Amino acid sequence: MTPPSLELFVRSLHPQGAHQRQEAILERLEQLEGDDEIESFSVVVWGDQISRESVAARSLKGRYVLNRVAEFQQWALSTNVSLDSFYQTRSSGPESDVETETTIVLPVMGLAEYQDGELVQVSPCTAGETVHTVQDHVDALAAGDRPVDLQDASAQVV
Repeated sequence: MTPPSLELFVRSLHPQGAHQRQEAILERLEQLEGDDEIESFSVVVWGDQISRESVAARSLKGRYVLNRVAEFQQWALSTNVSLDSFYQTRSSGPESDVETETTIVLPVMGLAEYQDGELVQVSPCTAGETVHTVQDHVDALAAGDRPVDLQDASAQVV
């Protein structure tokens, strides 16, 4: 089996309050790539939110972000986990003639793992009552383990 490829999504390359955490994750990903534990990783700056109805959402970068979020949500449905706490949707309006606008608030950091081009893991996510963080995901990869079995975790909730 080929090593996975990863995409790390960040709001900023120097986030206030999360800089040290982000740097630690990036250093671990570089190490994993150097040790051939992962095939590659890329960093995508996606900001803090995106409005589905905005002109920016129709741009190449905006479509990329919205497509990734939709892919993550589909993955969550198929694996019976939740992304709701991390990808919050907000609506504004209508105020008389103003049309309703839907905005997706994006997490400070998100990690997507692809195996042979197929999405196999997204973090952060919640399975049952357990939150699986980006750090948990990277720790599992560093230990040579498959990221936590989310199916087992979600099956434990009654």
